[in-house]
Amino acid sequence: MNRNFFKAHPWHGIQIGDQMPEQVTAFIEIVPTDTVKYEIDKETGYLKIDRPQKFSNIVPALYGFLPQTYCSDGIAELARKYSGKDIKQGDGDPLDILVLSERAITHGDILCQAIPIGGIRMIDKGEADDKIIAVLKDDPIYGKWRDISDAPKDIVQRLRHYFWTYKMLPGETTSSAVDIDDVYGRDVAHEVIRQSREDYRKNFG
Repeated sequence: MNRNFFKAHPWHGIQIGDQMPEQVTAFIEIVPTDTVKYEIDKETGYLKIDRPQKFSNIVPALYGFLPQTYCSDGIAELARKYSGKDIKQGDGDPLDILVLSERAITHGDILCQAIPIGGIRMIDKGEADDKIIAVLKDDPIYGKWRDISDAPKDIVQRLRHYFWTYKMLPGETTSSAVDIDDVYGRDVAHEVIRQSREDYRKNFG
């Protein structure tokens, strides 16, 4: 029996999948029940505590990233093309993904198969920071959706609102750091995923 005695690095050591961008492997860092924000430690590949969730807003879906992706010059150029805004660069992280599921997933540090249906073009302090929106493969409720247009407007608005407010301080009514430029559909999401793969190839070989 072949055994892997070493944990693969979730960012660099796991494949995104042969069917990408139509179907992707996602690494989930945090789930809606988490009261602490976890994120991957880029050096070791282990989850680390980024910060306690200070306010009442919770992540509205499974939240993580796509392995072997990177948001760099190509992602910034794509965001400039679609938004017409002055975007300096990508945020220098793997491409973020939100995965909708009807089932309660109780913890992160897991892999799942997801179907991208759209995304949120977010600009954070002048940097492109796209969020891909996906559904869990074979989910009994969300799994039938194939484009963001299939999702009820309330769910899309909930996702937008989370990212628009998650960096706000008490008493603030707008975020000076975050600009939610647009919510886009499946075709643009596929383009963003492909470009993040190209950015990864250029930066990591």
